[in-house]
Amino acid sequence: MRVGTIIQFHSNENMKEKFARYVSYGFNNFQLGIAESDMTDENAKLLVSLQKELGFDITAIIGGWWPVGPSEWNFVAGPQTLGIVPVEFRAPRIQILIHYAEFAKKIGCTDIATHLGFIPENPSTDAYISFIHSLKYLLGAYKNLGINLLCETGQETPVTLLRTIQDSGFENIFLNFDPANLLMYGKANPVDALDIVGKYVKGVHGKDGHYPTDGHSLGQEATMGEGRVNFPAFITKLHELGYDDAITIEREIDGDDQLKDVMKAKKMLEDIIATF
Repeated sequence: MRVGTIIQFHSNENMKEKFARYVSYGFNNFQLGIAESDMTDENAKLLVSLQKELGFDITAIIGGWWPVGPSEWNFVAGPQTLGIVPVEFRAPRIQILIHYAEFAKKIGCTDIATHLGFIPENPSTDAYISFIHSLKYLLGAYKNLGINLLCETGQETPVTLLRTIQDSGFENIFLNFDPANLLMYGKANPVDALDIVGKYVKGVHGKDGHYPTDGHSLGQEATMGEGRVNFPAFITKLHELGYDDAITIEREIDGDDQLKDVMKAKKMLEDIIATF
């Protein structure tokens, strides 16, 4: 396993300097956050060039469907606004996700990671059946491009994710496993969840957090080591499952504390990995 982090691409920044700075911190792999408007041929060529010049690789692109419609990251409005579950936003968001896959192919990246939304837990409902039908369409487009879809954990139980993968009927659907999200959404203990969906993990977020304290808002994200994720047990379980890819640190705050927390997480994760 190797430790990476997320980098946000912005055309108005000096991206060579930004990537070089993080490479100097000891990172050689990144998940890429990028707006659809920045997914130009020129930027694709820049990213290919920078990977060769600076010696890093992009393990996944974060599929940002959120410019279409509202996006409320909570338990009340979330089911009606997030991902490709809401029917009224589904078609344009799927087209955005296909655009991300086309861009990924241009830069030599095979994986798109995204939240699908609050997937219905009852498989007998029209809402679930309709969702699966649309998911198959998206996965078919990704298969034609040679791209994998990595569903980020959090908004559904591990069993619902397992069922969704199985019912899709495709082999290019996996998980971007975020242990903190499972806690923050109150859906599962991440270590135990690996017993259910571990074989589908193709990407992992290094993030910590707490369980919710009310029925309306998510639990709080935390600096790694200060939340409820048992990282020694979690990383050990991944190792036992044969996972040997990136652990991508995610810290969703701004300012100097973000880098401080990222570097703290890097050391913590690398110390655990070194014991194997």
